[in-house]
Amino acid sequence: CACLCVCVPVCVCVPVCACVCGLAWSTLASGGSALDAVEQGCSWCEVAQCDGTVGYGGSPDEHGETTLDAMIMNGDTMEVGGVGDLRRIKSAISVARAVMEHSTHTLLVGESASIFAQNMGFLSEDLMTNRSLSLHWKWLQNKCQPNSWKNVSPNPETTCGPYKPIKELGSKQHRVSAYRANVHNHDTIGLIAIDKFGSIAVGTSTNGQIHKIPGRVGDSPIAGAGAYADSTAGAAAATGNGDIMMRFLPSYQAVEYMRMGVDPITACQKAIRRIQKYHPNLFGAIICANKTGSYGAACSKSPGLDQFHFMVYNPEMGSDQTVDCI
Repeated sequence: CACLCVCVPVCVCVPVCACVCGLAWSTLASGGSALDAVEQGCSWCEVAQCDGTVGYGGSPDEHGETTLDAMIMNGDTMEVGGVGDLRRIKSAISVARAVMEHSTHTLLVGESASIFAQNMGFLSEDLMTNRSLSLHWKWLQNKCQPNSWKNVSPNPETTCGPYKPIKELGSKQHRVSAYRANVHNHDTIGLIAIDKFGSIAVGTSTNGQIHKIPGRVGDSPIAGAGAYADSTAGAAAATGNGDIMMRFLPSYQAVEYMRMGVDPITACQKAIRRIQKYHPNLFGAIICANKTGSYGAACSKSPGLDQFHFMVYNPEMGSDQTVDCI
C-alpha cells in the first residue's frame, strides 16, 4: 500500500505509516508549523525506510545506486523546494526545504543537488545497503527484468543493455507493456498538514521506481504532480506510476476542483478519472484535504491495486481507512 498522510487538526496516513502521522500531529500539537510537521513526518519515514520505497537502501537503479526524490510546498506563499535524483544524501525532504528557504530555485537535480546539500551542511554518505545490492544482483541475474526501455535493441524484454534505438518505432517485439510497467512501480510518502492558523503544507519523499534508468526523476518532486498546496483551497498528494501521472498534474487538478467547491473525495476521483481516459489501467492513487480539514482519497483499480489504505489522525483518534478503487 502507498504511504499518504493528511495532518490537519486531523491527520491521515497509511497503517504502516501511523508513526509518521503521529509524529506530524505531535509537531502540530506542540506549536510547530505545517511545514515543520511535513518535514518531520517525511524525515521519520526516510530514516525508517518505510516499505523500502522511501529513504536509503531501496529501489536501486540500473547501476545499483539508490537515489531520492522529494518535495515540500508552502501553501501560504506558494513556495516550493524539490530535489530529484539526489545522490549520497539521506535527508531528501530536508534538502528540499533548504532549496525552498535558501535559494530562489524550485527544483535541483542530480549531482549538483547533492553538492548543494553538502554546502548546506548535510552529510554525504552511501545510500546503498546489503538489501539494495541484493535486489540489484537478482535483477541482473533475471536478465534485467523488469526495465523501462522500449523501441531499442537488443530486445529489452529478454536481454540486458546497453541498448541502441531501433529504426522502426512501434515494433511490438521491443515495447514494454503498460501492465508490466505499472505492476513494478513504487510507493511514496505524501503528507498534508494544516496547522492551527489554517496554513497548509504538503510534502513527498521516495526512492523512486525500482530498476529505473539512471537520471530518471518521477512525479514526487514536481509541484502539481506529486503534490500541491494552496492554503486558500486545500492540498493533495499522489502516488503510483509517476511517469504517467506527472503528465496530468493530478494534485494541482484536485486542488483546483476543491477551490471550485468540489468535496475532497469527488476531487480525488475526478483527478484519477481524467488520467484513466488515456490510461485505463493506471496504477495510482491520490489523497486530498480542503482548507476546512475535510479529506478524501481515490485510487485507480489495476492489477495489484483494488483498495487504498490511509490513516486519519486527530487529537481524539487515529483511524485506519480504506477506499475501493474506481
